[in-house]
Amino acid sequence: MSVQATIRQRLEQALRPTRLDILDESHLHAAHSPQAQAGESHFRVLVVSSKFAGKSRLARHRMVNELLADELATKVHALAIHAYAPGEAVP
Repeated sequence: MSVQATIRQRLEQALRPTRLDILDESHLHAAHSPQAQAGESHFRVLVVSSKFAGKSRLARHRMVNELLADELATKVHALAIHAYAPGEAVP
């Protein structure tokens, strides 16, 4: 299973998002990161979930980081997180 598919599976199972966008941005970092040259190392995630309601931005990021701890410890070099509750302005 690809890293992107693993990220999707973990976030969908735990957060039941109403929106989940996952972008592999590894190609943007290939010049300065050996991990990026191999691909699937730099991701941007936009997730909208009711599980984020009433939580601070920091708490939301911690939730996502905990769910993806294995990937962050091994294959993923960078993860940009945009986490929202339903009804919040999403770019």
